[in-house]
Amino acid sequence: MISSDKSLAIIAYEGVQEAAVLGLADLLDTANQISKRQNGVLIAVDVLRPDQWTRNSAACDAIILPPNRSGARGEGDVELHRWIRQCHDAGTLTASVCAGLFWLGHAGLLPARPVTTHWALEDEVRSAFPEADLQPERLLIDDNDIVTAGGMMAWVDLGLFFVERWQGVDVLTATARHLLIDPGKREQRNYRSFRPNLHHGDETILALQLWMEGHVQQDLGGDALCLRTGLPGRTFLRRFRAATGTSPNAYVQALRVEKARGLLERTRDPVSAISWAVGYQDVSAFGRVFRSVTGLSAVDYRQRFSVLDVRA
Repeated sequence: MISSDKSLAIIAYEGVQEAAVLGLADLLDTANQISKRQNGVLIAVDVLRPDQWTRNSAACDAIILPPNRSGARGEGDVELHRWIRQCHDAGTLTASVCAGLFWLGHAGLLPARPVTTHWALEDEVRSAFPEADLQPERLLIDDNDIVTAGGMMAWVDLGLFFVERWQGVDVLTATARHLLIDPGKREQRNYRSFRPNLHHGDETILALQLWMEGHVQQDLGGDALCLRTGLPGRTFLRRFRAATGTSPNAYVQALRVEKARGLLERTRDPVSAISWAVGYQDVSAFGRVFRSVTGLSAVDYRQRFSVLDVRA
């Protein structure tokens, strides 16, 4: 252990993503080297393997539950759940990345807490921990004693969070520069894809969804969609929401924005042309909807995610 002002334990449970464990340790080691040169705070990092946490009685300032690579959700790790709860109750800052949130949930830490995880795990987390205040559009949520990060690579953001919190902005900036990491604040909705439910069993709504995929330029207003199904208005709304989990209007917005994402990533078409291509004749309205869904303007999205050289 490094002689330090802060201590942090990375919990390497069975099936953990080793890249996250080792990457976090390396990131914090880099920050320590920079902070040491400035006579600043050092962070002692321990990696605790199975059974080591139960034998580790030394108090630490924070523990991290990284992502996993096995698809496990930790239901059977009862001793680990108990230990996590004991650490938290003793004042230890408790953090998770991606599916590591499940271990916090099984430890009983999530009721009424604002938390995040990978957007693809949203339904699973809501089902397992309905009392949590899940906010999957957020990449990192700092709720003082509980800190959660979203996607599998969000361990980078969580590591930088600890660097900034304990070692300061100067060390954060120097660490990010050294590792060629963008320290800017991001949102998970910048990356989130629209994946509509197509396995709900309602053949009428499914046929409509598949038609909509190829006809985003056409009138997709509620009345037009209802007419296409041949269902009475209230019946259509009830069945559409039951099948897709959302209203027709929200579904259409998400579908059109997803189509626009693809065009922004793969073409050099002007934003105005893309707006028309996905069914928005009012470019400013398209811009407002696109930003509300993705958190970025269409221009900023293209600059960040285009597979082409946008300068060409």
